[in-house]
Amino acid sequence: MGRLVTGTRLRLTELARQPLTLVMLLVLPPVVIELYATAVASFPRLPTLGAAPATVGRMTGALFSVAFLAGLVGLFQVISARGGDERAAVAGFPRWAMLTTRLLTMCLLALAGAAVAFGAFSLHEQVASPAEAFAALVLAALVYGLLGVVIGSLVPKELEGSIILVFVADIDNALSSGLFPVEASMSLPVVGAVGVTDFVPLYHPHELFTAAVLDGALPASHLVPAVGWVAALLVLAFAAYGRATGAGTGGGRGGAR
Repeated sequence: MGRLVTGTRLRLTELARQPLTLVMLLVLPPVVIELYATAVASFPRLPTLGAAPATVGRMTGALFSVAFLAGLVGLFQVISARGGDERAAVAGFPRWAMLTTRLLTMCLLALAGAAVAFGAFSLHEQVASPAEAFAALVLAALVYGLLGVVIGSLVPKELEGSIILVFVADIDNALSSGLFPVEASMSLPVVGAVGVTDFVPLYHPHELFTAAVLDGALPASHLVPAVGWVAALLVLAFAAYGRATGAGTGGGRGGAR
């Protein structure tokens, strides 16, 4: 436990010394939220939106900002120190401990990003249940933070990893937001009440956040799948990270022999 606390504190100190990280944490969520609000405000108020277009835009922007920010943190946490972790693993430092400190750092920044986004959102919108709405934002951040860890473990370059993360987050946000009839326009299959877009990472956090803001509830039909995404990505993160740092006897670059 002392090793985890020390490692997490060192990583947080390192991030705090990077002005760009702090600027992104404080500026990105409010800017993205208002950009989405301005863009979606021009939409007609359709019954399918469930709320005023500007409100829907702010909800979508809040989810995208916390997801994208946490995803970048998870991505850079792995890529930036991948070589050092490989050498530490060869020297006998437990891989699970190295990844856990990175995950704890990502989780703390995800909480901070969710708090900033929720504060910016609450300045303009009434929230039926603040605790549940904040929890939904945290879930979205955890999903994408872990997705960033997985991408960073598989893609060794920051530029390529960032491009992949941006592409995935943009497509995911469009599919999960409900602003566009994606399934109908692309003839995607729908089985009963479940469509293909139900299986994109941000869909269930988006539905949870919408329900918390408008109705003050976290429906179990979306809460369970969202937690399932976090659990599945956590397993994938450890597997991908172990592979990237040469886990196994004789397997991978820098594997222990």
